[in-house]
Amino acid sequence: MLAVTILGNNSAVPAFDRHPTSQIVTMDGDSFMVDCGEGTQIQLINYKIRRSKISRIFISHLHGDHYFGLIGLINSFSLLGRKQDLHIYGPAPLQQLIELQLKVADTTLCFDLHFHTIRNEGILVEDDKCIIRCFRTNHRIECFGFSFTEKKKPRRLLADKAAELGIPVAFYSWLKSGEDYIAEDGTVIKNETVTAPGPRSYSYAFCADTKYDERLLPHVTGMDMIYHETTYLDHLRDRAELRFHSTTRQAAEIAQKAGVGRLLIGHFSSKYDTLEEFETEAREVFAHTDLALEGVTYLAGV
Repeated sequence: MLAVTILGNNSAVPAFDRHPTSQIVTMDGDSFMVDCGEGTQIQLINYKIRRSKISRIFISHLHGDHYFGLIGLINSFSLLGRKQDLHIYGPAPLQQLIELQLKVADTTLCFDLHFHTIRNEGILVEDDKCIIRCFRTNHRIECFGFSFTEKKKPRRLLADKAAELGIPVAFYSWLKSGEDYIAEDGTVIKNETVTAPGPRSYSYAFCADTKYDERLLPHVTGMDMIYHETTYLDHLRDRAELRFHSTTRQAAEIAQKAGVGRLLIGHFSSKYDTLEEFETEAREVFAHTDLALEGVTYLAGV
């Protein structure tokens, strides 16, 4: 299962009980935070998200509404006695900023903090469960989006069938990885006769702050779900272009051209007190669009 919980969906200025950008991506029991705007700690409490489960934090860029909550969160982790390591990924100056804040406060953390500077597009994390990549977006300062892809799950063993055909238990792990079984007499038992497909794997991309740019397409094409900013309604395309942001229809055009399963839209300008028109405009181009509402968890593939 791949799920995304929205903690903050507003742009630079908190307004109308909306908060700056932050999300929690959950895959196979692992929790990753994407951006950490002001107020993120309170949102974690409000939505009963276990802070101890967060192992990695990805910061897209160094505009304050995307990272001003980070130092407070790190400090709280230590005050609460965190023991497990924390990995932070972000643009080059981020480590210097955080270390300076810790230094002037004479703070010694009770856990190990690891910084990973993002300089180029590519793989940030790969393990037996997933691959996490970063890619550039087109914003006023250096900015990166992130994609989360679950690795293919092992096939499900039909143990009764395998036992009936005399396959040794010691070979079961090979069956799960897709291997055929060859008996001592040379008989081949095809894998699909004793296994079934494993759970489906899913993918999600966070496109960060960006103006309309089709160079995003190679990084998000075919994704089960993407998040794309829609700071403005479409009649303000000129303003969006000037400020390196996107509109409703532009986000939907990216989703449509990328052939994604679902589009979440957020990063709403504080000039809007209601959001229904954002969803209406985007759905005129891409029907499978939803507002990224705070406190709501969205499942990839649903």
